[in-house]
Amino acid sequence: MSRFVIGVDGGGTRTRAVALDASGVELARAEGGSAVAGAPLEAARAVADACVDLVRRAGRHLPAHVLWAGLSGAGREEERTAAERALRETGVAERARVGTDVQAAFHDAFADRPGILLIAGTGSIAWARAEDGREGRVGGWGPRIGDEGSGYAIGTEALRRVARSADGRAPATTLSELVRRWLGLERLEELAGWVAGASRAGIAELAPLVAGAARDGDAVSEQVIAEAIVALRTHVDAILERLGPWSRPPGLALTGGLLRPGGPLRGALEEALGSTRIRTVDAEPDAARGAARLALALSNAEPAGPSLSI
Repeated sequence: MSRFVIGVDGGGTRTRAVALDASGVELARAEGGSAVAGAPLEAARAVADACVDLVRRAGRHLPAHVLWAGLSGAGREEERTAAERALRETGVAERARVGTDVQAAFHDAFADRPGILLIAGTGSIAWARAEDGREGRVGGWGPRIGDEGSGYAIGTEALRRVARSADGRAPATTLSELVRRWLGLERLEELAGWVAGASRAGIAELAPLVAGAARDGDAVSEQVIAEAIVALRTHVDAILERLGPWSRPPGLALTGGLLRPGGPLRGALEEALGSTRIRTVDAEPDAARGAARLALALSNAEPAGPSLSI
C-alpha cells in the first residue's frame, strides 16, 4: 500500500490528527487527549492513541512514513527534542518531527509565502514571515508575563474587576452576578476558593461571558474587552514594524477561540486594524492539516523505501 503521512495539532485540551496520502489527499481525521511538549511521554501516548484511531478510519496500517506534530510548548529546544524522542519510540511513524502548533497553523494559512498569523485563545501570539523570508514572533511569553488579549488575560482581568467591585473599590458590574452563576457559586465570597483551584483553560472560558456582557452595555466589561483589542492590535502593529517594509499589505490569518470566524473578538479586532496595512484572510487556519502538509513535504524530500506494518 502506498505511503501516507500524519499531521498532528496537539494542545492542552485535545489532539487532532490528519492523514494524507502521497498525493496530498486527505484520508481521515481523528481526535485524542491533550498533548503538550512539556510532558513528552504523556504527549506521545496521546498522539499514538489518536494515530491508531486515525489509521483505522483511513483503512491503513502503522507506521506512517512521516509524522509531523505541532505541539504547544515545543518552541523550546529541550522540550521539542524530548517530544521527538518519545514519539519515535511509539513506532507510529518511520520518521517523527516535532514543531510548534503555531508553525503548523501558519503553514496551513500561507505555506512558504509571507503573511501574519495571530492566535488568541487561552494564550496569544503573533507569528509572521516577511517578504524576504525573515521570520519573527510577538508575544507568546506565557501567562505570567504575557498572553495579553488572550482568553486567560480577559478572564483574569474580569475576576479582578469583580473582586474590586465586591469590595467597593470599583464600579458595580453585571459581571458579578454573571460570573457567580457561571461558576455555580452560592455566594461571591467563594470566588477566591474557585480561583485557587482553577486551570488556565477554566479562567479563559470566562472570556465569551465578558464579551457578551460588553455587547449588552456593561461598562466594566466594555473596558476589559477594549483593552484586549488594543493588546492584540499592538501584536500586529509590532510585527508589521519588525519585519517590514512590505511592498503590499500582508495577509493576516486569525485563529484561536476568540478570533476564529464568529469568535467574540474577531469583528472588533478587524475594525480596529482597518484594511490599509493588512488584509484579513477569511478562512481559519487548520493546524492539523498544516502539520500533515509539512509531513508530506518531508516525505517527498526523500526517496521511497520499504514499508513496515504493525
